[in-house]
Amino acid sequence: MGLQDLDPQHTLYPKLQAINHAGSRARALVEQILSFSRMQEQLQAPLRVSPILKEVLKLLQSSLPANIRISSAIKADRPVLGDPTQIHQIIMNLCTNAYHAMQMQGGELRVSLEEVTLDATETPPAVNMPSGPVLRLTVADTGTGINPAIIDRIFDPYFTTKDKSKGTGLGLAVVHGIVKRHGGSIAVESKVNAGSCFTVLLPICADTSAEGGKPPASLPRGTEHVLLVDDEKEIVDIGDEMLRRLGYRVTAVIGSLPALDMFKADPFRFDLVITDYNMPGMTGDQMARQMLAIRKGLPIIVCTGFSELFDSQRAQALGIRRTLMKPVTMEAMANTVREVLASP
Repeated sequence: MGLQDLDPQHTLYPKLQAINHAGSRARALVEQILSFSRMQEQLQAPLRVSPILKEVLKLLQSSLPANIRISSAIKADRPVLGDPTQIHQIIMNLCTNAYHAMQMQGGELRVSLEEVTLDATETPPAVNMPSGPVLRLTVADTGTGINPAIIDRIFDPYFTTKDKSKGTGLGLAVVHGIVKRHGGSIAVESKVNAGSCFTVLLPICADTSAEGGKPPASLPRGTEHVLLVDDEKEIVDIGDEMLRRLGYRVTAVIGSLPALDMFKADPFRFDLVITDYNMPGMTGDQMARQMLAIRKGLPIIVCTGFSELFDSQRAQALGIRRTLMKPVTMEAMANTVREVLASP
């Protein structure tokens, strides 16, 4: 909302962009952790690796000690079919391992991204990928190297040569799993006291829609009356402003019990209810159940962070139209509200 209020030339604009981007990255990371803990499949879409790589290198540039130099050669921009947070994790894990290998004596971290073509007659059998164009990501260091006696085990879960305070042995195992889920291949070459080089191959996506970049569509608007419920005043205030900017009339209430009393007094006053799930006194789904008993078919959206007791399947079984994962963006709010109000 702050970005909407400012001219792009304003000195605060890029700062707000950075805050928004960091928040989005954190949100995506939390979603990945939750999905991993529930063993859910990640949704993959065409994406460009080069912006993610530049982001990681920019972060590393400001955090690595002065005795470690970073050099990069980014020569490819075609998309792969993947999940951006997992691609980010591949690069960050490999670069972090390279840093640990050079931590004592310093050195150079060399990162490259280029497009190559796999040939069935030339590609080593270990790569196990079909012929065609791929992105080749290499992360090389001039560190301590890997002992030949253990190099075949480095992708095994829980295998680590680091102190317990520095590693769990899951980093490279996770990277290996992510690469395989993306249809790719990972290999390593290393020499003791001369450094290591990790090479990741990812198939280039035939769909080039990620390259063009269409201008963002205007957000859908409306004039209906929305009952907005949350137990935190700050979240109520932000949701209230979001909805008003989209044209809706809003009655914002802090707490589920006052909201239910207001609804009972005039059940047909509101066109839509948007409520938090986890609230003291009465949870959002309990409030929704009572509202639906009074007015069958009432459109209700429940916003939630994470709960093992509540998900979209349970919501639908109760008659709740949609669930929204927090933090709710302006785009998600606009599109979901319009979809729910437009549905029968």
